[in-house]
Amino acid sequence: MLEVNNITKSYANHIALKDVSIKVPKGSVFGLLGPNGAGKTSLIRIINQITGPDQGEIFFGGEKLHPNHISEIGYLPEERGLYKKMKVGEQSLYLARLKGLSKKEAADRLKFWFDRFEINGWWDKKVEELSKGMAQKVQFITTVLHGPKFIILDEPFSGFDPINANLIRNEILRLRDEGATIMLSTHNMGSVEEICSHIALINNATKVLEGSVEDVRNRYRDDIYEISFKGDMLSFTNALWANFELLSHKQDGSLRTAQIKLLNGAIVNDLLKSLIPVVQVHAINEVIPSMNDIFIKVVQQNPDRDE
Repeated sequence: MLEVNNITKSYANHIALKDVSIKVPKGSVFGLLGPNGAGKTSLIRIINQITGPDQGEIFFGGEKLHPNHISEIGYLPEERGLYKKMKVGEQSLYLARLKGLSKKEAADRLKFWFDRFEINGWWDKKVEELSKGMAQKVQFITTVLHGPKFIILDEPFSGFDPINANLIRNEILRLRDEGATIMLSTHNMGSVEEICSHIALINNATKVLEGSVEDVRNRYRDDIYEISFKGDMLSFTNALWANFELLSHKQDGSLRTAQIKLLNGAIVNDLLKSLIPVVQVHAINEVIPSMNDIFIKVVQQNPDRDE
């Protein structure tokens, strides 16, 4: 759906993006990740044609990005931008008209969305009377109202309570199922694992990681297993030989849990052969790193550079 090729962008003496290339598959929820100041917002602004790149090019739906593509993109910026003195309904109609909808079409679609989000009672309220979460609902609606093919959501869950965050999460998945491609910029790694199929991680203006969430998590597997067992801890420890490293252990009643790292090419069967004669193994599971763990690890491996 979107192909970013070798994008570079500088501001004065600051390099915001350095030779960044990513591919966003059609019909995916794509997580654009990175610490603050990494370059995510610069890339989003270039995709939205708010600014242009110094080098590189972007293809949208197989075509080189051009101004007409703006009508096919919905953008929810991190910085919320509703006019505080306008009434909610009036402003929503105005923003919908800017996206090319007729007044009747805009009104019909807004009625559908206001019903869906249970905010009909706020139509004649001024924006300044809304809570932060309510205002975010309105902006989300105006972002997707015109049925864009590509939706960019920058920190869409910020400020939401768990119930409303779940509401937005379900709407993102519904829009994906109806054919939209979604780019999600967030620091919420839990949301990434729940709804993203693919990710790219930008750090220090450079892409440092890209792939499907499943592939990325598998790539960072570290041969660590969690074992639940009953028995003597000293016997358990003595049964571990040079090919295993005890990372941690705890006890809950009669059941103990330990994390073991396999070394020197050892496999899980080797571990079980060592332990079964001395303890009663109840369960063993591989510890797959979370996206939060991977995020921290990759960022720490790519420390700030003096550009």
